[in-house]
Amino acid sequence: MHKFYHRIARWVLVVFTILTTVDLQAQVVIDHDNPPVPDNEFTIDAKLNTRGEIRVGGYDEVDDEEQERRAHFIMGQYRLNIGYKRSDWLEIRLSPQFSGVWGQAGGTLSLSEGWLNMKHNKTGLFTKIGRQSLEYDDERILGYDDWTMTAPTHDAIKFGFEGYGHKVHVILAYNQNAENISTGLNYYSDGIQPYKTMQTLWYHYNTPKNFFGISLLGMNIGVQSEKFDEPNKTFFQQIVGTYLTLNPSIVNLEGSFYYQMGREEHGMKLNAFMGSAKATVTPSDIYNLYAGYEYLSGDNYPVRVNGGFAAIYHPEANAFTPLFGSHHDFYGAMEFFYFDNYENNLSPGLQNLYVGGNVSPVRGLKINAAYHFYAISADLKIQDEKLKKALGHDIDLSVAYSFANFVTLSAGYSYMRGTKTMEILQNTTDTRRLHWGWLMLTVTPTIFTYSWNDKKK
Repeated sequence: MHKFYHRIARWVLVVFTILTTVDLQAQVVIDHDNPPVPDNEFTIDAKLNTRGEIRVGGYDEVDDEEQERRAHFIMGQYRLNIGYKRSDWLEIRLSPQFSGVWGQAGGTLSLSEGWLNMKHNKTGLFTKIGRQSLEYDDERILGYDDWTMTAPTHDAIKFGFEGYGHKVHVILAYNQNAENISTGLNYYSDGIQPYKTMQTLWYHYNTPKNFFGISLLGMNIGVQSEKFDEPNKTFFQQIVGTYLTLNPSIVNLEGSFYYQMGREEHGMKLNAFMGSAKATVTPSDIYNLYAGYEYLSGDNYPVRVNGGFAAIYHPEANAFTPLFGSHHDFYGAMEFFYFDNYENNLSPGLQNLYVGGNVSPVRGLKINAAYHFYAISADLKIQDEKLKKALGHDIDLSVAYSFANFVTLSAGYSYMRGTKTMEILQNTTDTRRLHWGWLMLTVTPTIFTYSWNDKKK
């Protein structure tokens, strides 16, 4: 019996040796055709963004009629990105950045991004911790508005699941000005985020080939009170909504709706909403055409102040705020409406009807042209006379050419013809002739890349 088991063991050893040899040979062939992915990768790349602008008109009313109503300046954004990737489960990124106007005494030196991301490929689970950009859907509510040169980011923890057409993200943030003991629970928005706490749940589903997509968003935002009699209180507001996409053939349809509730920083109840619809037709790779409409609710409670308008205290705020979105992409290139509010923070809402198109006649060249018609959504009066809702007409033109994979030269020009309502809301007489032009150079080189495999497996 002992010899029998000995023979069985010998045959098992022989078979195992043969299978191992075949497997190793197969691995050699596979590795020769498809080199293994490095266990470690270290990269350094940069972004140098320089933009000159000319602005004419649209400034506040002044007594001196001879004062120049123009602005010429050059601004820059200079960022160094340092990244490390460990196999497929760990990624780290650090991005120090300087931004400012040429000749400015200070400028802004900050850490644009600083995070680590851990994920499990088999389960689809991930966790991302640190200063990071938040970009969701069309970036209307949460976006990475790099046009502003500061590109706001968020100190947050993000975790969730991605796989099989489903994505679930949970985002948590808690901000403080300093590690204070006295008034250590208060947070006033002189930091990189305008909120004290934030909790967000985002769900997205895509059908195969992205024919249909739907996103659901829910946010709870805590903001420090600006009421004199309640300085230590935190007011919470919520926003819920959806973003839909449909891509039948050459047509792409987008739509969104969001509702805002809770209380804003002055303690007023919030009851606001917005809706948008957009259709894009792409007959070929060379050009496309698009059209859309946006409606953002506004406040109906103005008061006349020093010749202009301001919002007065009222029991309910009806002005929708797009929070942390990429405003430059939606409400016109000159950003009159949500990047910089009207006189004395009046928020009468906005209606934006637009058409436009993109064309790429040659490789590397992109041209865009768009027309906007703007109007307020609230009902405003001067004494007993109701203001017309129309704000004006806007034409935006831009062109960009990529000389190489990392060098792009772009330029743009915008013209707006304002109305009497625009003059009153902006407290200026210059809104009938608004001009803005810009020229920008963007360079994004990869400076250094090194990858290696671990010696020990």
